[in-house]
Amino acid sequence: MGLRFDEIGLWSEIKLDIIKRYAEEYSKILTKQGLHHVYIDAFAGAGEHISKQTKKPIPGSPLNALLINPPFKEYHLIDLLPEKAENLRKIIEDNPDVNKVQTFVYCGDCNPLLLSSVFPRVRYEDYRRALCILDPYGLHLDWQVLQKAGRMKSVDIFLNFPIMDMNRNVIWKNPEYVDEADVLRMNSFWGDSSWRTAAYQQFSTIFGQQVDKKVSNAAIASAFRERLQNVAGFKYVPEPIPMRNKNNATVYYLFFASQNKTAHKIVEYLFQKYAGPQTEKMDI
Repeated sequence: MGLRFDEIGLWSEIKLDIIKRYAEEYSKILTKQGLHHVYIDAFAGAGEHISKQTKKPIPGSPLNALLINPPFKEYHLIDLLPEKAENLRKIIEDNPDVNKVQTFVYCGDCNPLLLSSVFPRVRYEDYRRALCILDPYGLHLDWQVLQKAGRMKSVDIFLNFPIMDMNRNVIWKNPEYVDEADVLRMNSFWGDSSWRTAAYQQFSTIFGQQVDKKVSNAAIASAFRERLQNVAGFKYVPEPIPMRNKNNATVYYLFFASQNKTAHKIVEYLFQKYAGPQTEKMDI
């Protein structure tokens, strides 16, 4: 059927702009500090998207990053689908404006690739730093990646926390009916089964029975924020920004995590700047 570019709405365009703005500041600061800084995109896609608003092509996060000056020292771009990885390679080769630095395009599962091939290139003790974009469509990321990034002390991350996929497939009002394969995906993303405690709260009925009740999306996101800090070991994790669709339903939360106070302040500013009418309150 050939390659089809993803159509994205306003919430995704906002996300792309936030990441672009931060990447620009990040590259300026680390270039001045003389540190070897690396851009990593674990779900890089085909390089372009189609805007639902204008129906025109817009650059994806990897292409935005490749156009930044001063450039990153290395770019590592990963996608699971061969046709998307190949299109990304072609866009990079054909675009005369992209930075001519070391760029690696991988086709495969980002989870083992990050742990075995990419993260070892950005060790703190080697005076290397990285900005890593983790933007899965659903529960396709392993907690091991987040924990490794946090413990390395050299990696800043933006993370798509896919609350809609969680609600559709795992966090049901009657969890006993959830497919075991989806439970395993959730366990892998969260790191263990403690998401059950975060997602449900016990209360007593008028008959004295103990019943589990599903909590709000915001409460689940808050629990994951604590996990990024207390388990993965990121020092700074600002409140995530909820990204909504045209029906005002939260599709995902955009998280940021870092060890750096300046990075935290920059992202807090960006999140507040873009928290307009579409994103002004957490989903209930």
